[in-house]
Amino acid sequence: MIRVVLPGHLQILAKTGSEVEVEIEGAATLAAVLDALEARYPALGGTLRDHVTKQRRPFVRFFACEEDLSHVAPETELPDAVASGKEPLLIVGAIAGG
Repeated sequence: MIRVVLPGHLQILAKTGSEVEVEIEGAATLAAVLDALEARYPALGGTLRDHVTKQRRPFVRFFACEEDLSHVAPETELPDAVASGKEPLLIVGAIAGG
């Protein structure tokens, strides 16, 4: 199981708590986690990434093990600590401005 921490507005939309768990078959990649998250919580479909292109939405960021994963290729495997469930994948709503 992979732990995912959602920002408040997405918790409300998905009707969850701050942390959810998703199960991944195969390699634990960012794309696989997002696919599983959208499958388990259909209300999140299109909120994290575009429906067609699957590109990350501009004000959504992904962090794991104190690293910004927002610009890595979606097929990149997540750190072992995240894949094993020790550490969560953080989804953060970025704030614009200074």
